[in-house]
Amino acid sequence: MALLETIHGPQDVRRLPREQLQPLADEVRRRLIDVVSATGGHIGAGLGVVELTVALIHGFDSPRDRIVWDVGHQGYPWKILTGRHDRFPTLRQAGGLSGFLRRSESEHDQFGAGHAGTGLSAAYGMATARDLLGEHHHVVAVVGDGALTCGLPYEAMNNAGHSGRDIIMVLNDNGMSIAPNVGAINKYLGSIIASPFTNRLRDRVKALIEASSKILGPGVVEFSKKAEESIKNMWSPGMLFEELGFRYFGPLDGHNIEAMLHTFDLVKTLKGPRVVHVITQKGKGFPLPEPDLEKYHARAPYDPATGKLKPAGAGPPQWTKVFGEAITQLAAEYPDLVAITAAMPSGTGTNIFQKKWPDRFFDVGIAEAHAVTFAAGLTTQGMRPIVAIYSTFLLRAYDSIIHDVAIQGLPVIFCLDRAGMVGEDGQTHMGLFDIAYMLAVPGMTVTAPKDAAELIGLLRCALQRRSGPFVTRYPRDKAPGEPPPAAEVAPVPYGTWEVLRQGRQCALLAVGAMCAPALTAAQTLAAEGLDVSVVNCRFLKPLDRDMLDALVAGHRLLVTVEDGTVVNGFGAHLARTVQALAPDVRVIALGVPDRLYEHAPRAMQLAEVGLTADGIAARIRALHAQEAAIPS
Repeated sequence: MALLETIHGPQDVRRLPREQLQPLADEVRRRLIDVVSATGGHIGAGLGVVELTVALIHGFDSPRDRIVWDVGHQGYPWKILTGRHDRFPTLRQAGGLSGFLRRSESEHDQFGAGHAGTGLSAAYGMATARDLLGEHHHVVAVVGDGALTCGLPYEAMNNAGHSGRDIIMVLNDNGMSIAPNVGAINKYLGSIIASPFTNRLRDRVKALIEASSKILGPGVVEFSKKAEESIKNMWSPGMLFEELGFRYFGPLDGHNIEAMLHTFDLVKTLKGPRVVHVITQKGKGFPLPEPDLEKYHARAPYDPATGKLKPAGAGPPQWTKVFGEAITQLAAEYPDLVAITAAMPSGTGTNIFQKKWPDRFFDVGIAEAHAVTFAAGLTTQGMRPIVAIYSTFLLRAYDSIIHDVAIQGLPVIFCLDRAGMVGEDGQTHMGLFDIAYMLAVPGMTVTAPKDAAELIGLLRCALQRRSGPFVTRYPRDKAPGEPPPAAEVAPVPYGTWEVLRQGRQCALLAVGAMCAPALTAAQTLAAEGLDVSVVNCRFLKPLDRDMLDALVAGHRLLVTVEDGTVVNGFGAHLARTVQALAPDVRVIALGVPDRLYEHAPRAMQLAEVGLTADGIAARIRALHAQEAAIPS
């Protein structure tokens, strides 16, 4: 009988003899490869922490001991070994397990993990609560998969390091976030790995001092402490952590379960902040034939024997690819154009730009606020930075957007991938709020293209403007229409809308990717005798006031359609303007209602909230019936 079939929770892992832990880890790795080949998902980090997960579960007592995973990408083995093995094939499927960690899913998921860098702060909060409540258990934060390129863990270390509180940070160092890690911290960690001599030297000196203290008596204890501190300052590979107040252990082989268990046994006997540094290999055991390590991070469904992706359906390219190729072509015309991303070259399409213009490409790591202010600094010297970040991740930089860009009127261009419903990545990755939060920024131009060519035209429009920030948004989906060469695309005239269909009875004002279903809905309704206008509202801010005046004059009902929250979204923005302009005209906003949404295919999510051609047509029929019942 397979070992994994006997594991129904951490208690079953803890009772295994140590010689069975590596065979268990091997089974978990095979299970990951087999299941994610069917579901797709963030497999690379999970494969890298299989042995670490087994060691943590065997060495600590979850859920009594609080194990906090920093990045949800690392959580797949944790799910398998904490009672979710049978349900693991439902990963990222509608009604199934989340692709990230969720407190509502298991008592072993101590804190929701979607965005990087939160683990140590949350764990320190739990350790503080434990002490205030007079409880006694371990609190462990597993920080890794690039989280140390983010600023939040350093804020947490600064706060926790000199508190004296009992907390353990396990640093999972795999040299990667999604792309290879960047910056001084990555080089520092690399130097630790490259120089194990320093750690051995410190251990030997410490052992010598302890032995001398026993022989010579308590009178040398203070001298011993000072001597150890001097050795640490001269030679310690973990000096950064030690100076921040964390006693350092490592680096350890993160695929050697026995070595990690031995260290955990030692660390548990100590008090105060401690850090255990483990070295892992992202994607370990994955049969990927290609050398590009970014491909380990997340995979669409693939052949588990070869790692090759299963054939995708034919059709137009993804918005991400259209964007990446467009800015790469435009860079030949605009020598001041530079591209910035936050640890997401392939995810944002900027890897295409990077290959052609490496000196004009900047990956700043998981540091979205820095990316924005860095871009602001570039613009003060005449450069034209394009900041490409997922909609959900740019939330982390909102202060910088307002204070460092908008207040100074700087022409930073923001390109937001994964806008709207995001699909299988679920709640933490939803791009539902960017319309609302960008509309609120004074001086911000807010746009959304209806197709591939219009995305290029909006980028060209943004590059021609020299005042104020500019944002365009697009979903995780295929872009309607084949993109023409960028040189053949004219800039979209600033602040203008486009009539896609002229009607009489009501007008659909569609945003970006919603233009296509709105137009299909109008054609369906026309066959039923309802004559509906469709307008491409590619500029959400500023509004096209000339066209809006004409629409108000010719229609009693305006219906906005947006793939974003209806709370303070485009519909609400338009309604305020129309109320002052023509109080008799009714404005109805179709969009995403004010609640959280579960992981599922994007098409299913859009259908759930009525943002499909059929859903839009049904809503217009109902509104027309209401209008017909109102006396003229």
